[in-house]
Amino acid sequence: MKIFLDTADVEEIRQAAEMGMLDGVTTNPSLVAKTGRPFAEVIKEITTIVDGPISAEVVAEDAEGMLREARELAKIHDNITVKIPMTAEGMKAVTRCAVEGISTNVTLVFQPLQGLLAAKAGANFISPFVGRLDDVGHDGMEMVADLVEMLLNYEYDSEVIVASIRSPSHVYRAALMGADIVTVPYKVLLSLFKHPLTDTGIAKFLADYEKIPKA
Repeated sequence: MKIFLDTADVEEIRQAAEMGMLDGVTTNPSLVAKTGRPFAEVIKEITTIVDGPISAEVVAEDAEGMLREARELAKIHDNITVKIPMTAEGMKAVTRCAVEGISTNVTLVFQPLQGLLAAKAGANFISPFVGRLDDVGHDGMEMVADLVEMLLNYEYDSEVIVASIRSPSHVYRAALMGADIVTVPYKVLLSLFKHPLTDTGIAKFLADYEKIPKA
């Protein structure tokens, strides 16, 4: 399973890259806005750190506008993947992008049939949002399991990016069900390294080391 970082904070991205854990990055307008920097500037800097897919999102709501933005985003770097929302207009844009060789990530997917339609339109990546489904009383990971099974049934090439991840349990379940990718906030990535018994073990080893006579 590949791990993407869901952020536009270049320092977080550098830290994750140094850990050897980073296969790609997903951003959105909200994440870029938090940086207080121009959009294109942030995306270009990320391309200098990450050797993998970098998702940058369109903001137009009509197919022609999305396609225009997609073409401009794709010019930034070969690794750019254009995030396009799951709407009828969005799928028109995805279909056109597929013809033009522009990589796409269909975002804001909340039920398996939306993901199936995205795959049929030619999306390279499909992003089901699990945390937001959990927030309204649904099991987001159950939806991902159904989507993964559907795509396997028809042998679509689209990769599933489990998004809106809130906790390590989301990552755990994604790995068990065979999701291709998880995209995680930096704090969730850090939490994957932790276990209280690991901390206790390190503390004991250090304490015992101090008891060893020093020549």
